[in-house]
Amino acid sequence: MHGAGNDYVYVDARGQNADWPALSVAVSDRHTGIGSDGLILLLGSDSADFRMRMFNADGSEGEMCGNGIRCLTRFAVEHGAVSPEKSPVVVETGAGNLEVTPVWHDGSIAAARVSMGMPRLAPHEIPVVVDGDEAVVDHPITVASREFKITCVSMGNPHAVAFIDEPVDDVRLDEIGPLVEHHPMFPQRVNFEIVNVLGDGRLRTRVWERGSGLTMACGTGACAVAVAARMHAHTQDRSIVELPGGNLAIEWPGEGPVMMEGPVASVFDGEWHCE
Repeated sequence: MHGAGNDYVYVDARGQNADWPALSVAVSDRHTGIGSDGLILLLGSDSADFRMRMFNADGSEGEMCGNGIRCLTRFAVEHGAVSPEKSPVVVETGAGNLEVTPVWHDGSIAAARVSMGMPRLAPHEIPVVVDGDEAVVDHPITVASREFKITCVSMGNPHAVAFIDEPVDDVRLDEIGPLVEHHPMFPQRVNFEIVNVLGDGRLRTRVWERGSGLTMACGTGACAVAVAARMHAHTQDRSIVELPGGNLAIEWPGEGPVMMEGPVASVFDGEWHCE
C-alpha cells in the first residue's frame, strides 16, 4: 500500500512472531524483495482499536509514520480488526494513541484524516543537541561544505526542516541527506526536509527519511514542514505540502494538535515465504 507514493508492506501480525527487522530489510529491497520504504505491522492493543509498529527499510524501528497510519487503518478494516462503521479509529503507535478518521469513496477508504498530536519543539524532546531549552529555529548546520538553517520539530519522530531558495529538485539530497541524518547534533538520527515556499500556503518539499533514504512522501515530515512554516510566518493555519508522490493537507493554527489529510491506495496482495 502507499500514501502519496510512500510505500510499505503491511502484515497482519496478530498472533505471529518473526524477526521483523530482518523481514523489513528483506521485503524492502527493490531488487531481491518486494520493494518498499519499510514494513508496517497490524497488532492487537489494550488501549486502542489496534496497534501499529513500523520498521524502516534498514530494519530500524520508527515511532510513527503519517502515511503509514492512514494505510494501516484501511488495512485494519479490510482484515476485520476494526468495524467499518468505527470513526474515528484509535491507533496505538510509538508516538502515543492517535485518532484516524477514514474518508470513504465508492465503498472503500480512499483517504484519511489524522490527528497527529502536538508538535514538540523543546530540544530534549526532539532530541537535538544544542545549548538552551528554546525551540531550534534557523540553527546553522554545515554538511558537504554547505550551510543550511534548520528548524527542528518532533512529530513523535525527529525532523530537521530547511527552507531554501534553490529549487528543491536541484539539491543532491541523496548526498546531503545521509550527512544530516547522522550529524552529531541528532543522537537518534533525524529526518531531513528541504522546502521551497511557493506562496498561497503551498510548500514544495523533498524528504530524506531516517533509515529509508529518499522517499516519495513523509506524513510526519509534511506535518513538521507545516509547523516550521507557520512558525516562520510563511503560511497561515492551513498548508498544502507538495511532495514528489502527491500532496498532503496540513492544519495547525499555532497551537494544539496537527491535523493531516491525505490519500490511501492499495497496490497488491500476496504471500511471502520466509526461509
